[in-house]
Amino acid sequence: MTGQSSIPIYEKISTGERILITVIVMLGAFMAILDTTIVDIIVPKITAPLKTDLYGVQWVITAYMIASATMLILAEWLDKNFGLKKVYIFGVALFTVSSFACGISESLETMVTARIFQGVGEAFIMATAQTILFSVYPPEKKGVAMGIFGLGVSFAPSIGPTLGGYITEYLNWRWVFFINLPVGIFTVLLALFYLPETSVFREKAKLNFISFFFLSSFTITTLIILSKGQQLGWFMSDTIVYLTVIAIFALLFYVLSELLSKEPLIDFSIFRIKEYFVGFSIFFLLLGFSMYQVFYLLPLYFERLKGMSTFDAGLHILAFAVFIAIFSPIAGILSDKIGEKKVLYIAVILYLIASLYFLPKLEYFTPNVQAAVMTIPLGISMGMFFAPVTTLALRNLGTKTSLGTGLLHYSRFIGGSFGTAIATNDLYKYGYEHFEGITDQQNLSYVSLIADKLQYLFSHITFVEKAKQLSLALIYKVQYLYSMNWSFQDTFFVAGLYGVLGALPVLILIYYDIFRRRNT
Repeated sequence: MTGQSSIPIYEKISTGERILITVIVMLGAFMAILDTTIVDIIVPKITAPLKTDLYGVQWVITAYMIASATMLILAEWLDKNFGLKKVYIFGVALFTVSSFACGISESLETMVTARIFQGVGEAFIMATAQTILFSVYPPEKKGVAMGIFGLGVSFAPSIGPTLGGYITEYLNWRWVFFINLPVGIFTVLLALFYLPETSVFREKAKLNFISFFFLSSFTITTLIILSKGQQLGWFMSDTIVYLTVIAIFALLFYVLSELLSKEPLIDFSIFRIKEYFVGFSIFFLLLGFSMYQVFYLLPLYFERLKGMSTFDAGLHILAFAVFIAIFSPIAGILSDKIGEKKVLYIAVILYLIASLYFLPKLEYFTPNVQAAVMTIPLGISMGMFFAPVTTLALRNLGTKTSLGTGLLHYSRFIGGSFGTAIATNDLYKYGYEHFEGITDQQNLSYVSLIADKLQYLFSHITFVEKAKQLSLALIYKVQYLYSMNWSFQDTFFVAGLYGVLGALPVLILIYYDIFRRRNT
């Protein structure tokens, strides 16, 4: 056992060193999380260069998620065996090299392979960055640390569509990856010289390969199911059914392995800590099942429904992203001043109001500027969310901080994958239902009258047969537009309802606070 010290790291460093460490850590974390959404933007652009179709290119995203989520399981083991500094530097270096490999890829196989390694690098970064940042700030400033880190976790995904849209429109899709090179190299150099070792507990821990194999199998199959389910028709597909069976048995065998093992992969006693259990549950349910739906739906709303270009859609999401950036550190400061629980209560209430009241009002006819302004309350609530929930979860973990951090980000990937799959499925489902509803309830004679009038107008500029086709196509387009309009509104509202589900663990905190006051 090495690296033991009675003096915590935050007492050994100066304010200037703390600021420099924060910059080093945030550069890597921001770069890594940004890639989770910025790459989504270039998917339609890379089908031809990679000689594949839209279904094949989806593996560029899926492979990254699978690799990252799987390796996050090893967060505590990596910390104990190698130390946070080495793992962080290796993660940034691997992510940077893999980004270059992605940028020069000429085939789908090469790109997917590079994305797998990039995902591993992202996992190593996220498994260490938050723990490092948390450890270099004193107890009275833990909220500030998590507020700063919230810039990466919340602001980076929201700025992704804007930056990705600009790069694809004015540069080249390969620069989405090449842009990581100078940032990654600079971060590695800074970390090598100025990042101290912050691991508080070092030992040569054994890895439970059996448990890791089964939990990895569960993770991989679950993420494939969630990312490919809509494409394959969910449980109408034999592939999805087989993967579901594998996932269930992998999870069962993992639980059995953990129960029988003397050295389990994950120390589940961490969930006996009330604050961590509540924080983890909120992170998984509220962030994953609800907020990730919003991250997914907003760009689609501006692009597919409003008909904007990728860059213009990104500009209209910019206000949302900026307010996340502004309120993340504010929430951190407030968490230290008045307590993270009160800030979390405020953030959850604001989010529920924004997601259940403002977002469902967005429609095709909403003026573009007004639509952008209506996302600001959402940005404020998301900005205020991350700092208190992570401070709450990690404050009392001590030597289990690395494990807690890894599990939080693992839950972000799994929960976020569920959220994205739910949003995709709901958007198509409600769109189909509304389209069929319009068809069933419309007055056919009136529609025929409108079609005849349109045909007459079009006949002045084209052939009669072509005019008839154009008139019917226009009516179909209007019907489709209205069905998608209502589908977005319904899907936004359902995302808000999942926010209500994710807010339920907050009631545990409220109950304990009331119970404690009555006993004092």
